[in-house]
Amino acid sequence: MLYHIAKSVDWIDAQANGKYEVSTLGKNLSQVGYIHLSFAHQVKKVADSVYHGVDDLVLLKINPDNLKSLVRIENALGTAEKFPHLYGPLDLEAVDEVNAYNVLDDGTFQNVDAE
Repeated sequence: MLYHIAKSVDWIDAQANGKYEVSTLGKNLSQVGYIHLSFAHQVKKVADSVYHGVDDLVLLKINPDNLKSLVRIENALGTAEKFPHLYGPLDLEAVDEVNAYNVLDDGTFQNVDAE
């Protein structure tokens, strides 16, 4: 399974428009070239660094078998860690679960249980 952290409003907009094209906080697919995804063990690290203190987030659990666009596993800029990148819009039907991803009192987030 793959994961993507989204602002609730962006996910609601995607459902109304039939497509999701937000890459990461404040940037879209056309600006970045791909949508940032994570493996379960990477979600907390990404949330703590990129979304620290941001509330009203949801965590999208994505089945990669249902994606139409290409997913590449690539190094993150400036690091050797590899992350999944989706080179095209996120197909709404590929999202198996949408759960609130609430910020903790200290501005950080909880770990995601791997399946």
